[in-house]
Amino acid sequence: MSLYITTPIYYVNAQPHLGHAYTTIVADTYCRFRRLCKEDVRFQTGTDEHGDKIAEAAHAAGLQPKEYADSISKLFKEAWPVLHIQPDTFIRTTDENHILTVRQILTKVHEQGDIYLGSYSGLYCRGCERFLTEKELLEGNCPDHQTAPQPISESNYFFRMSKYQDWLIDHIKSNPDFITPERYKNEVLSFLSEPLEDLCISRPKSRLDWGISLPFDDDFVTYVWFDALINYLTGIGYPDGKEFEHYWNVAEHIIAKDILKPHAIYWPTMLKALGLPPYKRLHVHGYWNINEAKMSKSIGNVVRPETLRQDFGVDTVRYFLMREMSFGLDASFSDESIISRQNSDLANDLGNLFSRSLTMVTRFAKGLAPEPSEPAPEDSQLAEAAVAMISRYRDHMQSFAFNRALQEVWSVISLANRYIVASEPWELAKDPANTSRLNTVLYHLIETLRLIGLVLMPIMPGTSRKMALGLGLTEEECANQNLVDHGRWGLTRSGVTIQLGDSLFPRLDKKTRQPQAAKQPKKKKELSAAGKSGKKAAGLVSFDDFKKLDLRVAEITAAEKINKSDRLLKLTVMAPEERTVVAGIAEYYQPEELVGCQVIMVANLKPAKLMGVTSHGMILAARDEEGKLTLTALTAGVPPGSKVS
Repeated sequence: MSLYITTPIYYVNAQPHLGHAYTTIVADTYCRFRRLCKEDVRFQTGTDEHGDKIAEAAHAAGLQPKEYADSISKLFKEAWPVLHIQPDTFIRTTDENHILTVRQILTKVHEQGDIYLGSYSGLYCRGCERFLTEKELLEGNCPDHQTAPQPISESNYFFRMSKYQDWLIDHIKSNPDFITPERYKNEVLSFLSEPLEDLCISRPKSRLDWGISLPFDDDFVTYVWFDALINYLTGIGYPDGKEFEHYWNVAEHIIAKDILKPHAIYWPTMLKALGLPPYKRLHVHGYWNINEAKMSKSIGNVVRPETLRQDFGVDTVRYFLMREMSFGLDASFSDESIISRQNSDLANDLGNLFSRSLTMVTRFAKGLAPEPSEPAPEDSQLAEAAVAMISRYRDHMQSFAFNRALQEVWSVISLANRYIVASEPWELAKDPANTSRLNTVLYHLIETLRLIGLVLMPIMPGTSRKMALGLGLTEEECANQNLVDHGRWGLTRSGVTIQLGDSLFPRLDKKTRQPQAAKQPKKKKELSAAGKSGKKAAGLVSFDDFKKLDLRVAEITAAEKINKSDRLLKLTVMAPEERTVVAGIAEYYQPEELVGCQVIMVANLKPAKLMGVTSHGMILAARDEEGKLTLTALTAGVPPGSKVS
C-alpha cells in the first residue's frame, strides 16, 4: 500500500508554535507508522507565503514581503529536524514551480467557464483573509479573531463552487471516512445544508499586490486559499509527474479545526472542477490550550517548539503530545502536566522496566540474552499480551487514536513490571537450581521490551533506537525493523550481548525542570547568601529563576501617549507577532523617536491593565544615578522575536 500524508502549509505571519509542532509531529508519527508497516509513504509540509497578513507583517518589520517570508519560512524548515520530523518535501508557495502550477490550474478552470468576473459586497475578515457570512459571526465578530469584519464592495473573480455542492454532499455521505473524526463530517454537512455561495478567488492589486497574478487578468492576484491548497498537487508533480500518478489517489491531509471549511469544501470542489478525484481522507484535530487558556499571540502564552525541546527533550515532547490529546478534541498543555508524564509514564514505568531488566541480565546472565525453557503460565500471559498489543496498536494508529495506541503499550509495560515483582529474579539467582527458570524470566522481559521498543518507533524514534541497541540489535537491524517481519514473539537471539547504558528518562524536578539527581539545593542557598551573616542579599535570584524569564527582541512599530498620563506610552511592537506594551518612559522619549527601535522585552508576563490599556509585556530600561531611564536598545538589526540569552 501507499500513502501521501500532508500537513497544512503554515502561514508565515508568525514563528512556529505548539500547534504547528503538534500537527507536524502527528503527520511524522503516522508516516513512520505506515513505513513501519512496510508501506510506501510520501510526507509533505511547507509554508504559505502570500496574502494580506504577510504583506502587513513585512511592512511592520521594514522588509519586502519575499524577504520577510524567506526569514520565517526558514524558521519552520529548521524547526522540524530538531523534533525528529522528517518530511520528504518542504514546499513554499513562492516556489516557481508552485506559481506555475497555480496559474495552469486557474487557466484550465477559467477556460471551462468555472471562473467568472462579478461584483461582491460582503464582510471581510483580515485575520481569516476571507469573506464571512452572517451565519458564521458570533455577536457580530469573527469567532476566531474576535473582531468585526470589514464591509467591502468590489469587483472580483469567482469560482463556481455552488455548482458542485450536491456532488460534495453525496461524496461525503457515501464515504464515511472522508472527514474524520465524525463530528467534523457532521459540521461540514450542516454547513452544506444551506445554499453554497460561489468562492471569491481574487483580490484587486489596488488593495493587495503580494500574490500570484491571475493569468487571465493582471490587475488581480489569486486569493491566498485558492493558491495555498494547490500545494498538495504541486508537491507531487501535477499534472504529468510520475509521483502525482502514484500518490494522489492515496492522499490524506491533517489539519486543525480552524481551517476545516477551506479543506472540506473549497478544496474538494476545486478538485472536482479540475476533473480530479478528491483526496482520500481529511483528519481534523482540536486546539491546544495553555494552562487552561486558549493559546494566543496577543496574550503572550505561545509555546515554541525549540523551548519545549530544550526544556524536556524531543521524545518526551512527542510522547506527551500524542498521549495527552484525543485526536479531534481540544487538550491542555502545561509544564506541570508534561513533567508529570515524564516522571510517571516515562521514568517510573518504561525507564524503570528497561533499566531493571537489563541490569538483571547483566548481573545474572553475564550480559547475554539467555536461552528460555518451557514457559510457565505467567510467562505465556506476558508473551500473549505483548503480541496482542501489536494488533490493537495497529488498529488504533490506523484510526489516528494515538493516545489509545499508547495506552495499549503502557498496559503491557505495567504487566511486565508486575511480572518482575511476581517472578523475583533476584531470588531465583540465589540458587543455581533455578537457572533455567531465571533464564526464561529474563528472556521474556527482553522480548517484551523488544516489542515495546518496536511499536514506540513512530512516536519516540530516539528512545526506540536506544532500546533496540541496548537489546543487542545492530544499527542496520534498528533501521530495518518493521511490524510485518518483527512484530511477533521469539525473535531475540540467545547469546546476543545486552548493553546497559544510561537511563532512558530521568525524573525531573517540578520546579527547576532539571534531573533530580543533578540538583544541588544547598549550594544554591550558599550562592544567594550575603557574606558570613547568612542573610539573603536583596534582589539576588538563582539561575533557574532567571531562566523563567522569556526575553525577546521587540521592534517598535508605533508609539503614542496615553491620555491623562504624563509617564506612560502605548507601544505597538513586533516580537515577531504584534502585541501592545505599556511603558513608563514618556518623560524621557517622544513617541516619534521610538518607531523603528529594537528593544528587549519580557515576553511572558501576565497581562496587566494600565490606564485602561492592557499591556502584554515589559520593556527593559536602565536608570542612572540621576534617575534617568535609558532603553536597552540594540544597535544592529536582529529579527524581531529573537530570544535573548
